[in-house]
Amino acid sequence: MSEKDRREVVIGPQKMTPSEAFVETMVANGVTDMFGIMGSAFMDAMDIFAPAGIRLIPVVHEQGAGHMADGFSRVSGRHGVVIGQNGPGISNCVTAIGAAYWAHSPVVIVTPETGTMTMGLGGFQECKQLPMFQEFTKYQGHVTHPARMAEYTGRCFDRAMSEMGPTQLNIPRDYFYGEITCEIPKPARLDRGAGGEASLNEAAELLATARFPVIIAGGGVVMADAVEECKALAERLGAPVVNSYLHNDSFPASHPLWCGPLGYQGSKAAMKLMAQADVVIALGSRLGPFGTLPQHGMDYWPKNAKIIQIDADNKMLGLVKKISVGICGDAKAAAKALTWRLTGRTLECDATREQRYAKVQAEKTAWERELDEWTHERDPFSLDMIEENAKEKPFSGGEYLHPRQVLRELEKAMPEDVMVSTDIGNINSVANSYLRFEKPRSFFAAMSFGNCGYAFPTIIGAKVAAPHRPAVSYAGDGAWGMSLMETMTCVRHNIPVTAVVFHNRQWGAEKKNQVDFYNRRFVAGELDNQSFAEIARAMGAEGITVDRLEDVGPALKRAIDMQMNEGKTCIIEIMCTRELGDPFRRDALAKPVRLLDKYKDYV
Repeated sequence: MSEKDRREVVIGPQKMTPSEAFVETMVANGVTDMFGIMGSAFMDAMDIFAPAGIRLIPVVHEQGAGHMADGFSRVSGRHGVVIGQNGPGISNCVTAIGAAYWAHSPVVIVTPETGTMTMGLGGFQECKQLPMFQEFTKYQGHVTHPARMAEYTGRCFDRAMSEMGPTQLNIPRDYFYGEITCEIPKPARLDRGAGGEASLNEAAELLATARFPVIIAGGGVVMADAVEECKALAERLGAPVVNSYLHNDSFPASHPLWCGPLGYQGSKAAMKLMAQADVVIALGSRLGPFGTLPQHGMDYWPKNAKIIQIDADNKMLGLVKKISVGICGDAKAAAKALTWRLTGRTLECDATREQRYAKVQAEKTAWERELDEWTHERDPFSLDMIEENAKEKPFSGGEYLHPRQVLRELEKAMPEDVMVSTDIGNINSVANSYLRFEKPRSFFAAMSFGNCGYAFPTIIGAKVAAPHRPAVSYAGDGAWGMSLMETMTCVRHNIPVTAVVFHNRQWGAEKKNQVDFYNRRFVAGELDNQSFAEIARAMGAEGITVDRLEDVGPALKRAIDMQMNEGKTCIIEIMCTRELGDPFRRDALAKPVRLLDKYKDYV
């Protein structure tokens, strides 16, 4: 049977098994890859994945499968699909689906369930599977009869795209069997418009009177493939463009109006220019709290600026920030509509275009100079750690490296077409200042869910979706410990990626809180690790340990060369000092107050 024959979609009502209806509906939705661990609950359907042209990629742990589906979806713009055994196999996926939810990824999680005849009897691997995903799905489809298998499957795939988030397809395991007559539904996709005429006209009038407009390019710009339209709007206004938090790929870094990301460890240039805005265009951004908090000692959000917010989800409009105009529309269509309305008009910001452009370039130059000179953290704790690390040499002739210097060298060595995922943690967060991209669908982070163990499996899924692109993940040693086992997935199934591990022997982000709020009383923050490069080699991958600054860039280039030309996964272990960047959640902690005498010294 040819590949073309295998991918043909069954047309019209026909007799088939529910398993065939399930698989044929996935074929109709373009599914080519799924992630998970095999299980008896869905084995009848799994038996026909291959002849349908669907590859099931077995993983080491189901959380990794969920992250891989997320990464696949974020790169391809298509569905990511994850499946597992009922009960514990599915419950292992909850964290990953939570991350996909906050990334607005159209992931479909298929959750085979205990059979209908034993449900409620407390049988093997039985649990209530809908409540555990309720918080993190846009729609939950529970197959109520075998004859409705195709209907519910199709609806889950449709709703994942229309609702811009994960959906759950829950199937009692005995419903895969039998004989039914059904028709495979055609995929339904929304044609999103630019928004209401009244709101677009109001926004255009507001922009016509703006003196210092600033555009926030959010995740919606990436999802709508709206970079060119965002560029056109920015160039018409002469407006600086800043990336929303953890969406560094929403505007090309080489563009003269690009200013860098807002939010934690973001660009000072972006923040200083944002502070001057009188009109802010939030294009495809929900304006999440983490992207507007003070940073670098600056409360940069403009207090009196008027905000035009554009989001495909009307529930996001005005939710976080008070807005002047809300446009419920597609970022691409809305940007195009606004540019059209402003074309040929005389705008107040035209008179100050040259001065504004000069400010943009001056702030960007100053920030780049500061990054070049910011070789290490300067707070007393970090200075102590630098001195302590200098006394011990991990290798003959080697040294512990300053994270900021490492991040700068990695930035310089990145290929233009690279995809990068970052985990949660201190050094990974500092990387926000250094990661720049030229094209969308290049940068992936755990977003508001902020879970450890995210980056590596996500970049594996991204590589499956785009095997022609270099794929690199960043993780600290703590987060790496949660995901390193997926190295075996890469080796077993020939999915070559590059993982950078910042080995600083601590849970850095939380340890920084103990420095700033708990008088350096360190509890549970230290990590005593083996060599991650040696572990990688034991798993069948390549491993490189870097303990000289001049080796950072060459190590990354060598690893990417192995990935792209030799098909090898490589783990780069970088020995870093224990210095720490600013705390992650200064807004969420306070100096402790103790009321019992026995704890009076712990303040």
